[in-house]
Amino acid sequence: MTKEIEIRIEDGVQVIRFLRADKKNAFTGPMYSAMSEAIDASEKNDAIACHVFIGSGGVFSAGNDINDFLRRAQTTATSDGKGIPAPSLDFIRRLPKVTKPMIAAVDGLAIGIGTTLLLHCDLVYATPAASLRTPFLDLGLIQEAGSSITAQTRMGYPRAFEMICLGEPFSAERALQAGIINAVVPADQLEATAMKAAKRLAAKPRQALMTSRRLLRQNHEAISGMIDQEAKAYQTLMTSPEAREAFTAFLEKRPPDFAKARRGG
Repeated sequence: MTKEIEIRIEDGVQVIRFLRADKKNAFTGPMYSAMSEAIDASEKNDAIACHVFIGSGGVFSAGNDINDFLRRAQTTATSDGKGIPAPSLDFIRRLPKVTKPMIAAVDGLAIGIGTTLLLHCDLVYATPAASLRTPFLDLGLIQEAGSSITAQTRMGYPRAFEMICLGEPFSAERALQAGIINAVVPADQLEATAMKAAKRLAAKPRQALMTSRRLLRQNHEAISGMIDQEAKAYQTLMTSPEAREAFTAFLEKRPPDFAKARRGG
């Protein structure tokens, strides 16, 4: 268990808090593994009714830690040729299969998986400082976590294309209008708001709650299938000249030159 994730249970609520504020709560392999283990344990624990994801230090999550992701991707490619780090994909594959409600409390940056995770949550509360962005294409890659479906389901095709393909940041107010979040609340009330909703859910009849949620989310099999399709495309693009240029430019702290990459220069 990594110290960069705090997991506690309070009144039937499993709180999953990201504690890597010095790195903007960017996810590493051990963090993904810790979250997967927590979700698996909760599915077998009748004392847990729902989950709350929350960041720290004024940030929800800046997405994948690029250095950790690349190192793990290279290791995976060497070992089995897939090129996709197992911990991140394992966590993502669990999301549509979770049977208990998920709530997110978002302050500051929510980038990449920091945004696509929200699309699996049943309730999302955010502060005015929240900023959602999915810069996958800017890295020569594509969207993940089944967001090809979940983004359209939440906000329709035009907004989904704007967020995913154009890479347009969504402010808290824009995310509220788009249907991604439920309410914008002051920063000092964020956690209390999320926990109040979570405890209300935990106090409801458990069987009825889980059945109602299951009926509302009938497309989980389609989302799981889309996650696999996205992962396959992601795997192919990871080795593309444009992706190599994007990651090299990121690490060298310079703008990428995709035209040069396409020319093979």
